[in-house]
Amino acid sequence: MKLTRPVSWFLAVFGVWSWVIWATFAKNLWKDSGGQAFANGDHGQPTTFFWVHLLLTVVSFLLGTAVGVIGLRGLLASRRADK
Repeated sequence: MKLTRPVSWFLAVFGVWSWVIWATFAKNLWKDSGGQAFANGDHGQPTTFFWVHLLLTVVSFLLGTAVGVIGLRGLLASRRADK
């Protein structure tokens, strides 16, 4: 399958965007002291909310990486085809 250059750029940028968004989310999840992520606040026992959102974050990192790599490979292939 051959990706067009605009599609490759979209996928590569989406991969970077995914890392920025989910890194911020993970940082905010870890800093939560309101009692949702940790029982009794202040990084006590992690709650189910924490584990579910941590799993969501890890999966999103993996998918964002995969999408970004596909976009990057598409860009590199289109560059080689132009030469």
